[in-house]
Amino acid sequence: MLSVLLPISTIWRREIIRFYRQRSRIFSAIAQPLVFWLLIGSGLSASFQPAGASDETGYIAYFYPGIVVLVLLFTSIFATISVVNDRREGFLQGILVAPVPRWQIVLAQALGGTTLALGQGLLLLLLSPMIGIRFGVTSLLLSMGVMALLAFGLTNLGLLIAWRMDSTQGFHAIMNLLLIPIWLLSGAFFPSTGVPGWLAWTMKFNPLTYGLAVFRQSLYLDTPTKAFGEGAPWSLSLLITGLFCVVTYLGATLTASTQTN
Repeated sequence: MLSVLLPISTIWRREIIRFYRQRSRIFSAIAQPLVFWLLIGSGLSASFQPAGASDETGYIAYFYPGIVVLVLLFTSIFATISVVNDRREGFLQGILVAPVPRWQIVLAQALGGTTLALGQGLLLLLLSPMIGIRFGVTSLLLSMGVMALLAFGLTNLGLLIAWRMDSTQGFHAIMNLLLIPIWLLSGAFFPSTGVPGWLAWTMKFNPLTYGLAVFRQSLYLDTPTKAFGEGAPWSLSLLITGLFCVVTYLGATLTASTQTN
């Protein structure tokens, strides 16, 4: 057991220390989604009323869960850039020749990114009373659990790509091409109700759609206002989110296992 936990905890601790030594990452991961929420939410609140919203709620309340997911996404992906830097600096080559299975390396990196993303997502949850969200013990624990699942899956998705990349420029290009669209098509920015048929089907095949749906329903569990556009059932959304985590972790592990340098 010690031979399994020691390398995982060591790599995990390194990810945490490196993140908190880079203060700009902490600021940007929180500030950018917060600015999006305040500017876009305030700008559209007067002209956009999401389906299922009451007179007391509006677009800012609808947009809030999507912004929390955006924080998870940004932090998770920024954390996986370290793989590209570690390859350039030679640290990754040192890990690869160590007698440590690749699945442990990937798991440690994924847990590091998950911890960072979950921590920053929880900071954003402190703003939830501003829009009338009331947390009970059940809704808080469920929301934290779903956030951890989302962060783990998104971190593994980043690792799946980062293990193949040799430059941070290429990594950023692929991430911007992939991650922003899947976030926009998850129901974070607009609900699937009323969109063209092809777009609705695209949103249904987006795994982040179900992650956001289960998070939104968990977040509003103890709040009188029901989750807007609840979408798929809670249990189905949770199952698909769990499968997304498993598939991305196995994909990242398989990719790491094929790397020799």
